Amino acid sequence: MKKPQIFVLVHGAWHGGWCWRRVANSLSAAGHVVFTPTLTGLGERAHLVRPGITIDDGATDVVNVIKAEELEDVILVGHSYGGGPVSLVADRIPEALKHLVYLDATILFDGQSLFSTLHPTVVAERLKLAEESSGGLTIPPPAPGVFGVTDPRDAEWLRRRLTPQPVDCYRTPIRLNHPPGNGVKKTYISCTHPLYKPTRPAHDWAKSHKDWRYIELPCGHDAMVICPDALVEILMGCTEVK
Repeated sequence: MKKPQIFVLVHGAWHGGWCWRRVANSLSAAGHVVFTPTLTGLGERAHLVRPGITIDDGATDVVNVIKAEELEDVILVGHSYGGGPVSLVADRIPEALKHLVYLDATILFDGQSLFSTLHPTVVAERLKLAEESSGGLTIPPPAPGVFGVTDPRDAEWLRRRLTPQPVDCYRTPIRLNHPPGNGVKKTYISCTHPLYKPTRPAHDWAKSHKDWRYIELPCGHDAMVICPDALVEILMGCTEVK
């Protein structure tokens, strides 16, 4: 058997480590080591929500897992919003990483916030929802269909598990000392059917840069829920990229 690979899977907005269950089970069954941290203020850590939680806190969550578990040669995967924390982890500890995978994820540059990448009407709508639901602290989760999840059982699973997203994660700019990826090998996976509009600019950017491996996956945004087997095949292929 080949040497087991180490995967750290970082979820997107409103989700938690729970969303990787199918992918994590398959990777573990193949003999690999898998961590699925939940970022502060979300999922089973929703009780820690507070003003001022940012992408930086999410990156610290992931860095602390890598350091506490003494992980090396990590294949670090970030889904959607998780692209921000993943980029910050690479900025801080590239020596611990083997490969970065951006799964239909946002790519932010130094000084950008997630709100700065969205249309002003979308930003205004999310801020309005946050104010109405939590006094401006968190953005309530959208319907599962927004993430391309249409199977009734999967949609109900998401409805039960999705939690409000701290607003400051979207509002506070990211601070990077290096370009996204910081020299680590990178793969971008675009989920194309249907297209999740907020990540379209990242698709286009990754596709146009030769130092990024670009793959299209014909399923909805929450690929780890909708088409876990196809996603696992791609992730295991990343272990062979030279």
